[in-house]
Amino acid sequence: MNYRKLLFGIFFLALLFSLGTPSLRAQDEPPQTPQPQDPQQPQQPPPTEPQDNPFDSAPKPAGQAFPYFDFGLGNSGDLQPDYSPLTGMLNAGLGFPQVKHSYWVPGVQFSSSVQSDLFNPSGGSTDWYANNYVAGNLSLLEAWSRSQLALNYSGGGTFTANGTQGNSGYQQLAFAQSFLFNRWIFQIVDQFSQLPQSAFGFGVGTSLGAAGVGGSLGPTIPGIGNGYVPNQSIYGGYGQRFSNSVVMQATYQLSRRGSVTVSGSYGILHYVNPGNTDTDSAFGSMGYNYKLTPKDTIGLFYQFSSFHYPGSPQAYGSQTASAAYSRKITGRLALSLYGGPQFTSLRIPVGGSSSTVSGYVSAFLNYAFERGGISGSYFHGLSGGSGLLVGSILDQVNFSVNRRLTRVWSASANVGYAHNRTVIDSTAGTLTNPSYNNWFAGAGVNRPFGRSVTFSLAFSENIENNNLGCTLPGPGCGTSATSSGQAVTVSLQWHPRPFILP
Repeated sequence: MNYRKLLFGIFFLALLFSLGTPSLRAQDEPPQTPQPQDPQQPQQPPPTEPQDNPFDSAPKPAGQAFPYFDFGLGNSGDLQPDYSPLTGMLNAGLGFPQVKHSYWVPGVQFSSSVQSDLFNPSGGSTDWYANNYVAGNLSLLEAWSRSQLALNYSGGGTFTANGTQGNSGYQQLAFAQSFLFNRWIFQIVDQFSQLPQSAFGFGVGTSLGAAGVGGSLGPTIPGIGNGYVPNQSIYGGYGQRFSNSVVMQATYQLSRRGSVTVSGSYGILHYVNPGNTDTDSAFGSMGYNYKLTPKDTIGLFYQFSSFHYPGSPQAYGSQTASAAYSRKITGRLALSLYGGPQFTSLRIPVGGSSSTVSGYVSAFLNYAFERGGISGSYFHGLSGGSGLLVGSILDQVNFSVNRRLTRVWSASANVGYAHNRTVIDSTAGTLTNPSYNNWFAGAGVNRPFGRSVTFSLAFSENIENNNLGCTLPGPGCGTSATSSGQAVTVSLQWHPRPFILP
């Protein structure tokens, strides 16, 4: 393994800490539905906006997935409009809170997942076993007059009764850094994980699948858009893996309605166990955004990408031209739609073909209501292959809903589906084309105890249906196989009061 590539995102973290010059401190607390003030986070008047700011709001992270509902803990924050560029690589959010205080907060977490062994490559026993996760958590929010950094990290170990899987490390990191200079916005976002199994559906319904202390103290971290995070949607990619994706983008405001965005992304997926295929991916794009109304924006962008596989001679390159549309209603709706042709070239021809033309489609939705919200996404296009295929055409759908049941109890449900197939179907009669269908579904409840402890309980199921193909025709050639696994996960988190930074 090339550890310089693995540590690529961690290098950026150290770089970002050195770029900020503390001045005129102002701080952000995570967005909430209006509630009484929380004594944990004393409030100050919001900062004065820079007079030369063409975006009509203070510096902020690039976006967010949902407002954080505090389920009676009492945090509050007035949402400001989200101005994440439509043609960038980061998901738009429902808004962001007023910047109030810089702070950091540590914590500890214990989770236990009792599950059946869907991921055993030998297919042997389906007996249940326990995966126990012990980790330390850290959330940090640091703001200056024209920049802001948000960080969530969880790190520890996984201890399992599954002898095939073995004990391993457990880490998740997400951070965002934004800079505002007159008409420029610079954004850097990194997502890193070290997990014992696929991230597709991992930890749904509990805090296990998210970094940091979570809840109302977890700072806003924008999500990286569909297709830019290394694909892990085939469960057959067995064992511990490292994944990292970093996005850097700059937006220049041409006028009150128009802006230009330039973005770049680099990602890796590395497996510890042999028999899987590692992936290196790179993306670059340039787009134009035009605001039709205060709520509606249209755009056009061009994107190129490449996928390389260490140890394999195959590689892919693609070029995409896409139209885009978004509608944003602060605190209520964030919708983004993309579509256009995608041209893919292969280093080594398959079935006599060295290029193909297909469609590129991406969609992202966040919708909030009084006591909860829904989120959904869809992606169709070229992907890395998820450790089993050397490149794939991916169709992936994710949907989640959360709702506050009482003052302290809340519930969530999640479902996802992914279909991976070969980039070009072989026309040779002696080779079938493998494909994989994977589903996950889960539901959970969570409840805070006091202001320092959070309990969550969830049930989930993972299903894989695959057609592995064969190199020679014969009886049973091309038949499919289906396997499934269930998990019950209990998670407990503790954190002290946040420490306000001077």
